[in-house]
Amino acid sequence: MKFRLAAFGLHLAGSALALTLVLGAFWLGWYRWPGWYLASVLHVAGILVLVDLVLGPTLTLIVANPGKPRAELARDISIIVAVQLIALVYGSLTLWGGRPLYYTFSADRLQLVQASDLKPDDIAIARHENPALAPWWYSRPRWVWAPLPGNAEEALRLVRGALSGRPDVIQMPRYFRPWEQGLPELRQHLQKLDELRDFSPAEKRTLQSRLAERGLAADQANGMVMWGGTRRVLAVFDLGTLTIRALIRAD
Repeated sequence: MKFRLAAFGLHLAGSALALTLVLGAFWLGWYRWPGWYLASVLHVAGILVLVDLVLGPTLTLIVANPGKPRAELARDISIIVAVQLIALVYGSLTLWGGRPLYYTFSADRLQLVQASDLKPDDIAIARHENPALAPWWYSRPRWVWAPLPGNAEEALRLVRGALSGRPDVIQMPRYFRPWEQGLPELRQHLQKLDELRDFSPAEKRTLQSRLAERGLAADQANGMVMWGGTRRVLAVFDLGTLTIRALIRAD
C-alpha cells in the first residue's frame, strides 16, 4: 500500500504543479475578475481539475501494483499521463481561444469581447488602420470605447448588419477608441439600479443588498450593465471620476 500511496502522491503533486502553472498563467494574464465569470470558463477549468487532479492520480493509485513488472507499470502510467496531457492541451487551447481581449463601452452598455469573437479579416484590418488598439497574440484585456463610425451610411450598415446576425462594432477593432474618450458619452447612459431593465426584480434585490454591503448607493444614477454572452454584472461608477468602483454579480 505504501508503494501505491507514494505513486499516487507523486502523480498528484506533478499534476497539481502543471495545472497550477497553466491555470495561473491564464488567470493572471486574461481571466481576472470579471473575465472568468463573463466568459463562463469554470466548466473548462472543472474538467481539467477532474482529469488532472482526480482521475489521473486515482488511476495511478489503482495500477501501481508493486508486484507488476516495471516496464508494464511504466507503460500504464505513461498512458494515463498521455491522456492527462491531451486534456490539458485541449483545455488550454479552449481557454486561449476564449480569452478576454476587450471590455468595451458601446451604445448604452459594457460588453466582453473574447478572442473567438473576432474574425481574422477584422483583426488584419485593425492592425493596419488602428494598430494601437488592435489585438495581438500577446494582448491582455483592455477597456475601450467602441463607437459607431462617424459616417452615417457606414454606421447604418453596421447597425443593420448586427440586427441580422453579422458582426457588431464591438467585433471590429478598427473602430475602437481609447476608453477615456468615451467617458462623456458613458456618463449620459448611467442609470439607477431600479431603471436597469436587464435585471429581474429578484436580481435587483440581490444587487441592492450587495451594494449596501459595499457602502454603495443604489439610488444614484451610477450603474451600467456589463454583458458577456448570457452572463451579466452590474458596473458601478464613481460619478466624479467615472472610475469603476465595483463589478457585482446578480446571482
